Amino acid sequence: MTPALRVLSPGLLTTVQDLGRLGLQHVGIPTSGALDPVGLRAANALVGNPPNAAALEVAYLGPALAVEAEDVRLSVAGADADIVIVSDAAASSGERIKGNRSIRLHQGNVIRIGSLIGGALVYIAVEGGFDIAPVLGSASTYIRGGFGGWQGRALAAGDRLPLRRAKASEQAEFQLDGLDLLPPKKIRAVPGPQADYFSETEVAAFFGSEYTVSQGSDRMGMRLSGRQIRHARGFDIISDAIPPGAIQIPGNGQPIVLLADRQTTGGYPKIATVISADLPALGRLAIGARIAFAAVSIEEAVAARRAHLATIEQIAHMIKPLKYTAEEMTQRLSDNNLIDGVVEAVA
Repeated sequence: MTPALRVLSPGLLTTVQDLGRLGLQHVGIPTSGALDPVGLRAANALVGNPPNAAALEVAYLGPALAVEAEDVRLSVAGADADIVIVSDAAASSGERIKGNRSIRLHQGNVIRIGSLIGGALVYIAVEGGFDIAPVLGSASTYIRGGFGGWQGRALAAGDRLPLRRAKASEQAEFQLDGLDLLPPKKIRAVPGPQADYFSETEVAAFFGSEYTVSQGSDRMGMRLSGRQIRHARGFDIISDAIPPGAIQIPGNGQPIVLLADRQTTGGYPKIATVISADLPALGRLAIGARIAFAAVSIEEAVAARRAHLATIEQIAHMIKPLKYTAEEMTQRLSDNNLIDGVVEAVA
């Protein structure tokens, strides 16, 4: 049997993503890829994969996955979540673990990831990667187009995701130490390219207001609700290119930030564009999160990009041997029948 992870339950929206499908926007094909490429890189680093290896992007509520291989090493990186490892699909309780670490699971074991806390995304990478053929140079899923990833769609119960390795390597487990995945107080953006479709007062109001990430947000765009931005020259333009992070203001005056699965062209004026260094943090924001923007210059955006790339280069140095908490060590000893109970001698 081909080694695989079997999907017992898919979670709210779990898709296969890598760093994206580059160089095809001129023919109308979006980049797709991870909403948070930093989280994806961290998950891959924890299991020794290349940064661009395809992994599972989990939004809001995670899946339950059963191991159908001799064993497998996987990692979970991103927002906090309720993660439980059980011996088999019939087990009702098991070992609770923290995220941002790797773990080795054996034939029949199940990992269950519950609701995410403090963020919208986690990434699940497997050592050696998934055995999924790329489409147009990428394994990323583009749901609206119905291609890439696993059958061009989000995961569903009963799917078997093939693995490139039937057995995990013999090595210790690792944890991520020192990578800040918390969103900044303000998301930085460069004004334009159609800021002249708004008065100076409205542009200042946009950068001075706080918005809420609203329902209807998805991988294509983050819809915001808050102060209405009024147009000075109408809300229709001749369609032009949509860069990542473009902030459109449609007729209702409520901003939309275009994300990984964005269309390649659009006809609403764009008041600003989120800088590339802040796009990963933007992708982590959950529905209901509060968001504000800070205007920066092109020069500041370039400097931030350089600092961001330096942080990415440091991820490999943030991977440290896993240190078990006292509770985790007790649980592991008990699970392996190495102890029968624990008594606090002082008490």
